[in-house]
Amino acid sequence: MPYTVLLVDDEPLVRAGLRAILEAQPDIEVVGEAADGAAVIPLVRTLRPDVVAMDVRMPLMDGIEATRLLLRTLADPPKILVVTTFENDEYVYEALRAGADGFLLKRARPAEIAHAVRLVAEGESLLFPAAVRQLAARYGTDEARNALDRAALTDREAAVLLRMARGLSNAEIATDLGVGVETVKTHVSAILAKLGARDRTQAVIAAYESGFVTPR
Repeated sequence: MPYTVLLVDDEPLVRAGLRAILEAQPDIEVVGEAADGAAVIPLVRTLRPDVVAMDVRMPLMDGIEATRLLLRTLADPPKILVVTTFENDEYVYEALRAGADGFLLKRARPAEIAHAVRLVAEGESLLFPAAVRQLAARYGTDEARNALDRAALTDREAAVLLRMARGLSNAEIATDLGVGVETVKTHVSAILAKLGARDRTQAVIAAYESGFVTPR
């Protein structure tokens, strides 16, 4: 089955460009479009896309609020891929903190755009570029540091979180640590539970905000 995508952007030309790129892929299908975040929830309920490719800045409801609403309203929300013009935009960071699963620049090459959709749909690695890592580190707080201390990660869980923060997939982490993929999945689940994180993105943000991982 192809990965299904809902495009959300207030610029028709951007939506048309993304549609042309994604529909050229044999394993990706664009199932709908919206011009504003306010239209996302009813469309998601009707179309059930795997991924919502969401602009951050839109006139009525921006991508941050639309992300929050999706995650708060739906029991089984789609993956959310933030699509934006500027990689160091604090709106992008806030969208990721709100629960978005990945990040994509509008100027990315077609192959990168298709890869981003697949990566986010699979949910086993991150689109978390250096500029966003630096923002996360800049927003570090004592609360984040204390939360990580309270999580009391084991040495192996800490090693897995470190590699998650570098953007490695479960398979890549398994190879790096010399363990099985199922073992890595078990560690990832334990990390999310201990940190109270919804997904890998939230766990990695916590890692940067706490100072456990620093930008390279």
